[in-house]
Amino acid sequence: MAFFCKSAVWCAGVMLILLGIFLSISFGAVDISPGTVREAVLQYDPGQNMHTVIREIRLPRAVAGAIVGAAFAVAGAIMQGLTRNPLADSGLLGLNAGAGLVLALCFALVPNLPYSSLMVFCFLGAAVGAALVFGVSSFARGGLTPLRLTLAGAAVSSLLIALSEGIAILFRIGQDLAFWYAGGLGGTQWLQIKWSFPWIAGAVFAAILLSRSITLLSMGDEVARGLGQHIFIVKVACMIIVVILAACAVSLAGPVAFVGLVVPHIARMVVGLDYRWIIPYSALFGSILMIYADLAARMVRPPYETPVGALIALIGVPVFLFLSRKEKRVL
Repeated sequence: MAFFCKSAVWCAGVMLILLGIFLSISFGAVDISPGTVREAVLQYDPGQNMHTVIREIRLPRAVAGAIVGAAFAVAGAIMQGLTRNPLADSGLLGLNAGAGLVLALCFALVPNLPYSSLMVFCFLGAAVGAALVFGVSSFARGGLTPLRLTLAGAAVSSLLIALSEGIAILFRIGQDLAFWYAGGLGGTQWLQIKWSFPWIAGAVFAAILLSRSITLLSMGDEVARGLGQHIFIVKVACMIIVVILAACAVSLAGPVAFVGLVVPHIARMVVGLDYRWIIPYSALFGSILMIYADLAARMVRPPYETPVGALIALIGVPVFLFLSRKEKRVL
């Protein structure tokens, strides 16, 4: 019965994604009829402006929303299981800010850098951000704790964001970075998806392969070690996966926070505590959240766009405060 319910939820989620992509293509500054959408997808005519808008602007944006949401959500789920910290996600633990700092440097020093190179630099920035957070929280008296990890992540993220803003002021690129920092999918191109999708898909697949080990780690290191897990190897592999997911997502949509915080908790409410279910369902729900949040961002006050990160924060901040009140661990 439980498997049937989970399968029904999965099918409903896939249908919501397809519906969200269709709505994202149809609605915006200019509404497009369903017939035109169908023609553009099945019988593309480059000579028709609406077909070009659908195939080259709205469709890649909707697809990017799906893969970005999945990447942020899976990264958050892995970090929550790895650190046993319900407040963990790539945004709160410095990865997004690290990737953002490196992107600011790239925009300032090498403005015409190809997207493939931007992705590589995002990997490096996210890795540096993660290393700083784990280093600061581990060297404190008493060692690494979930609450100390959260505080270190907030402090390091604030520092990296401040450095990014300083670079923006110094090199006068603040306007170029402003909307990107708020988070958004505007201007996404097929080339960006072509470069980022294989990395995100491979990282999600690797996370599913490690999902049993993540479940054991979420019970504690001693339990995992007693059940034969190579803890250090699993943690390093998981961190590499998280860095890849966060870097690709940030390079596509900017440092959108709270997706990785909220979505895994929704997945646990639906499928329980087993990460063999949590990870794929986090990817599913993350895609749904990002697609519909991006659609809402364009519908709030058309033809202008509201940053999608701001809309998601309206959900994420209350959830963060609620989880913070439930967290009973002390420094």
